[in-house]
Amino acid sequence: MRQAVQKFKYGRKVSLGKPLGRLMARGCGEFLRSCEADVIVPVPLHPKRLRWRGFNQAVLLARQLSRAYGIATDPFVLRRIKETPPQTQLNEEERRRNVRGAFALAAGRSLEGKNVLLVDDVYTSGATVNECSRTLMRSGAEQVFVVTLARAVS
Repeated sequence: MRQAVQKFKYGRKVSLGKPLGRLMARGCGEFLRSCEADVIVPVPLHPKRLRWRGFNQAVLLARQLSRAYGIATDPFVLRRIKETPPQTQLNEEERRRNVRGAFALAAGRSLEGKNVLLVDDVYTSGATVNECSRTLMRSGAEQVFVVTLARAVS
């Protein structure tokens, strides 16, 4: 899994998005049915990182979950407003500081009363999904559930 995620994310193997997303959908089916999500929100990349990478891996994974379970995906409701260095070489506290204030709800958008399924590729310390979840809850989401493709050992 580590090699597949690294090729997908850093090797720009966009073609891995579909099979990895399908694997993710199969692996968390019971959870997805029980959380009754209204919308799937992928963790956003900062625009500069998105231009450099060429795609957002969380969006590709979210699309597969959307197709498998019939839940709408909104890749534009949550924005990354702060450019941050990659988390890979940071410890847990540095990761939390790094993403603090990095996300915001897009102007004119609302998640009032919605159950949100937040999707990311890898969970290491939880700093990114925790900060995204705080932002979504402050923006009116009823509940935020998190699904990731892999769990890294830090």
